[in-house]
Amino acid sequence: MSKKSDSFVITIKQHESVPCLAGKTLLESLEQQNIALHYHCREGFCGACRSKIISGQVEYLTDPLAFIDDDEILPCCCKALSDIEIELGE
Repeated sequence: MSKKSDSFVITIKQHESVPCLAGKTLLESLEQQNIALHYHCREGFCGACRSKIISGQVEYLTDPLAFIDDDEILPCCCKALSDIEIELGE
C-alpha cells in the first residue's frame, strides 16, 4: 500500500526550486527559504501576496476573501497538493 506524500517542490519563476514544507502554507515554506513575498494578513483577505500559479494544485486552509483570478493563488492561506510552479506577486 502506498502512502500519500506531502513532500512537494515549489518552482518559482524568479528563483530556483525550493521544498514545500509538509503541513505549512506556501508563504511559510517560502519564508523558510528566505524568499521574500509581500503580505499583510496570513488569513486570505487582503490579497497582498497574490501570485500567479503556472502549474500544479493547491488547497486553501481558509477560504480566500480577497478577489483572485482563476490563475492566481494566495500563498498566505494555501498549501501544495502537488509540485507547483508560481510567479510571485510584486
